[in-house]
Amino acid sequence: MTSEQTPGFNARLWRRFVTIARPYWLSDERWRARGLLALLILLLLGQTAFSVLFNHESGEFTSALAARDTDRFWASIWRYTAILVAAVPIYALYYYVRDTLGLRWRRWLTDSFLARYFHQRAYYRLNTSGIDNPDQRIAEDINSFTQQSLYFSMIVLGSVIDLVAFSTVLWTISQGLVYFLLGYAIFSTVFTGAVFGKRLIGLNFRQLQREANFRFSLVRVREHAEPIAFHDGEAREMSALQRVFAAAYANYQQVLRWQFKLNLFQYAHSFLTIVLPTVIIANDVLSGALEVGRAIQAAGAFAAILSALTVIVNHFEGLSRFSAGVDRLHAFSEALGVQADEPAIDPAVARHIHTVHGFDLALEHLTVLTPNREHLLVEELTLAVNPGEGLLVVGPSGTGKSSILRVIAGLWNTGSGEVTRPAGSDMLFLPQQPYLPLGDLRCQLTYPQTERDISDEELLQWLAQVNLPTLAERFGGLGAELDWSRVLSVGEQQRLVFARALLAKPRYLLLDEATSALDAGNEERLYGQLAVLSITPISVSHHQAIVKHHRWVLELPGNGSWTLHEARGYRWSP
Repeated sequence: MTSEQTPGFNARLWRRFVTIARPYWLSDERWRARGLLALLILLLLGQTAFSVLFNHESGEFTSALAARDTDRFWASIWRYTAILVAAVPIYALYYYVRDTLGLRWRRWLTDSFLARYFHQRAYYRLNTSGIDNPDQRIAEDINSFTQQSLYFSMIVLGSVIDLVAFSTVLWTISQGLVYFLLGYAIFSTVFTGAVFGKRLIGLNFRQLQREANFRFSLVRVREHAEPIAFHDGEAREMSALQRVFAAAYANYQQVLRWQFKLNLFQYAHSFLTIVLPTVIIANDVLSGALEVGRAIQAAGAFAAILSALTVIVNHFEGLSRFSAGVDRLHAFSEALGVQADEPAIDPAVARHIHTVHGFDLALEHLTVLTPNREHLLVEELTLAVNPGEGLLVVGPSGTGKSSILRVIAGLWNTGSGEVTRPAGSDMLFLPQQPYLPLGDLRCQLTYPQTERDISDEELLQWLAQVNLPTLAERFGGLGAELDWSRVLSVGEQQRLVFARALLAKPRYLLLDEATSALDAGNEERLYGQLAVLSITPISVSHHQAIVKHHRWVLELPGNGSWTLHEARGYRWSP
């Protein structure tokens, strides 16, 4: 994937917008979406019609006042009131329909991105793609995209409608104002785009990144509060957060400076439009050729047309932020597409590891590299682990022990060779840091197949098997919902997810130091349960006591070399 580029108002931005927006309007919800959009456009037309009527009646009662015509004045006031009563529901319904459509669009687009995010483990592979803060892009950028897309689309469409409606009014009053408007609008739009365009949009793009980085850093402190406290790391963490915030602060200072310059131009531009139409038609009013009320109508039409012609100038700040959001969301979409569109790999010619499904576990001519291909971890590894045998992977830190488990699990494919492994639920992976999802205690035991119908008695038995017989009672039963990663010790967490693995009964269980926080007695008990259930362990560990639970020991000294030993008689090298 190409790196993210600084956004701007150009054809590339339009193509990116269409790429993100089009699928919803062609989806299963297209007819409801198009119906709401059609209703929204009708309401917008209604708003413009009422604006023209309001403008006309304002001129009428102003002329009546100037002429001291009482009957004409009150007739105009009653018409204005009737128009107002009819207009209020139209204006209110317009915003309700617009926001409802935006909400439905957000729901569909969020579901679409989430489906792609979890497809083929894209969420895992994105860690090396250069895409920052995918959570912020899903939670915030999608919401901004849908809401602002409708907001700016309706502004542009409304500007076109206003241009047509009020140009007719203004042309009948003063053709000179129409010609002046065109020139003034072209100048202000070109000037704004040339002077403020790329600079302000790029700054807003970087601001979104830096704000997201700051939020991520704060979340990281919350998630690692205990180890930070153990290390007395408050000063270091605060300093790191201040550096991240300083980057956002410095960038926003630049945003403010450019917004100040833009505001100078915008306010000068808007204030001039108050006096200029009056100056242009002043002679006609002073000579009596044009009524005061008609002059008021002309000023109102002038303002409406100018707003329509200078929509970019008037909304430049919002458009610059919208442009930045479109680019971030498109980059995220593109990265997900790269993950999903990876072609099938021919193992004979590929520079990637090929995985096939079979009954047993086997590695053939396996060479493992780091994801960036900078370091060789294992070279030309060939072995087979039959059911009931077990494999223990040992070696110094950084030699590729956990990497082999990632390759077997299908998380890494950088390298060459072939992995034959059981499919689906016949193989399960337990990392050193247990994962406990949001949910009750029952969900912790049945994850990820939380819909499984298992009795409470059976679940309690499995907790007892891993030496957690009172866990459910301590927290109010299997239905208790807590932040389990905080209320349980690491050792309890490791035993809890081990119970999950025993309940799932895979044929092979990959354990990446999954018992590192356990005492020898609990570790022996858990590995004994694997043997009882005929679950074959593939373990990474620094504990010599578990060697006896495996048939083979794979030793990785480093530099890509390896040695396969019989576990019986293996001499542990600390």
